[in-house]
Amino acid sequence: MKTENRQTEQRPGSTSISGVRSNKITLGQLINRQDWITVKGTHICIPSEKEFVHLQFRRFAGCPVCNMHLQSFARRYDELTAAGIHEVVVFHSSAKDLLISEDKIPFDLIADPDKRLYVKFGVESSPRAILNPQAWWPVIRAIVYSLGEIIRKQSAVPPINPAGGSFGLPADFLIDSNGRVIASKYGQHADDQWSVDELLAKVNAKQRTLLPA
Repeated sequence: MKTENRQTEQRPGSTSISGVRSNKITLGQLINRQDWITVKGTHICIPSEKEFVHLQFRRFAGCPVCNMHLQSFARRYDELTAAGIHEVVVFHSSAKDLLISEDKIPFDLIADPDKRLYVKFGVESSPRAILNPQAWWPVIRAIVYSLGEIIRKQSAVPPINPAGGSFGLPADFLIDSNGRVIASKYGQHADDQWSVDELLAKVNAKQRTLLPA
């Protein structure tokens, strides 16, 4: 299945990942139109003309921490939709692996095995993803949760040596319909990302500023 994506270049940044110049996205930065193809072959556009886009950068297909996090979002799918939020989730895995591991996730999934989008958005990898003490309990909890899913045959066994490595850091970007980044977060460890409540609070705060005085 064709999964190549076309992106418009952003302003040059100062962070280098694997020898490639990367961008750290800043608050208020405009994201030019980008046409992507999901793992199911659907064409989507970032930004969306009618919705907020919550762009999540996750780790690898089958990542227990990612799965547990995305399940918490999937359980509140109706709330997210009612708030006008379009969830787009990027993994540094192939489309084939994502269709196996993440088939129950009701969001648009983007396969980026070459990490081109990670570089463009300044999303990095570091051993602190799992070595940071704040990640230890979330990782243990997620592994236990994942084992239960595997035993019930509701989840595939995660890879021992995932493509792109195990040190990916998460990132969140909230983009309005004009393409402006109104909030962002670069995670400091594997479980350092927005919760559903945090995301909804950011969207509600933005919507309040749009109300007539």
